[in-house]
Amino acid sequence: MANTTPKPDDRSDNVEKLQSMIHHTIENMEDAEAAMDSSSAEDKARIDAKNERRRESIDAFRSEIKDEAENQG
Repeated sequence: MANTTPKPDDRSDNVEKLQSMIHHTIENMEDAEAAMDSSSAEDKARIDAKNERRRESIDAFRSEIKDEAENQG
């Protein structure tokens, strides 16, 4: 029979993971913006929309970091 005991909730490195996700998301935004120079108008609109979603994700990551800091300290 398989062990069905849930793993303990280890949140000790959540802040580092969230900061890493922010860093990578910003890099992706910068790469996308650099690609806009050689993109069609349709692609530019798609890139703008995607980067807007990325900005929203970054805001959510920052909010999670704030929550984690409050819960740890």
